[in-house]
Amino acid sequence: MKVKIITVAKQLPKYTRETKDIIPYLNLWLTGQEERFQRKVIKLFENAGVDRRYSIMDAEEVFLNSSFQEKNDIYVREVIKLGEQALLKSLEKAKLQPTDIDYIITVSCTGIMIPSLDAYLINKLKMRQDIVRLPVTEMGCAAGVSGIIYAKNFLKANPNKRAAVIAVESPTATFQLDDYSMANIVSAAIFGDGAASVILSSYEDEEGPEILDEAMYHFYDAEQMMGFKLVNTGLQMILDKAVPETISSHFPQIVRPFLERNQMTIEDVDHLIFHPGGKKIVQTVEDLFGSLGKNIEDTKEVLKLYGNMSSATVLYVLERFMDKNLPGGDIGLMLSFGPGFSAQRILLKW
Repeated sequence: MKVKIITVAKQLPKYTRETKDIIPYLNLWLTGQEERFQRKVIKLFENAGVDRRYSIMDAEEVFLNSSFQEKNDIYVREVIKLGEQALLKSLEKAKLQPTDIDYIITVSCTGIMIPSLDAYLINKLKMRQDIVRLPVTEMGCAAGVSGIIYAKNFLKANPNKRAAVIAVESPTATFQLDDYSMANIVSAAIFGDGAASVILSSYEDEEGPEILDEAMYHFYDAEQMMGFKLVNTGLQMILDKAVPETISSHFPQIVRPFLERNQMTIEDVDHLIFHPGGKKIVQTVEDLFGSLGKNIEDTKEVLKLYGNMSSATVLYVLERFMDKNLPGGDIGLMLSFGPGFSAQRILLKW
């Protein structure tokens, strides 16, 4: 039985600024810091490969000394709005109603809410009372692909069902005002907020790229490389500078065996649907695949237009491919990385 992705839709928060418009706020935040350090931070923002980003709060709120509770309250309020808007957009694209969804997976790691987003969506949209719920909260940037993997496995076991995966993230809500570490600064330079919704189906007559295979790859002894630490002021970013190098060194084990078990090589892949973790990771991937004639232009463009929106970002890249009306038979490889440290992969066929 085939499981297909039938629609993808993104939803952006209402606040947006170009990176050049954030620099004045940075200058104020950096007041009192050593002048050389200030120049380094500004240059990092200007060279991050992100031209614009969106946020659930305006820049004044991000740089205010608000409490963890205040920022998390904004996160909860806005995540519900964005999740509902993204889901409705994806349903409209597929000409479906909320009651047509049998399985709902919600994905977020940038705030805390119990009950989780899916409970609010079920009530607001009057979804089925027997719908199956799965909140995915602690897989970071990899969780958008993880959610699709979980949805695929549910649908594979249940013919004539549909699943929705809704990823909503607000990394700006995790910005630490009193933390001048490079992890906090780099994450602020590359991250933005956003939401996306994916509808999958095991109905034979519904159209979309088929999921041929999926797999996870876990790096040993790398738990400290990426994640959040819960501190009194909120979720403090953990981001090791060795992440791009670690990804590069593991790429052969991540990609080749996965393709080989599907009787393919990277030459057989027409489209790379990769998560843009940041400029250095994008450059690492480009160096690895550019010599093979493969490009990641859509990945680079998503980073440029929106920044890294954690789990939602790779879904923005996927939407661009879904909207291209690709020819039948084309092969796509989805890939994202997240805390653990882990890599998630999906093989698609149009």
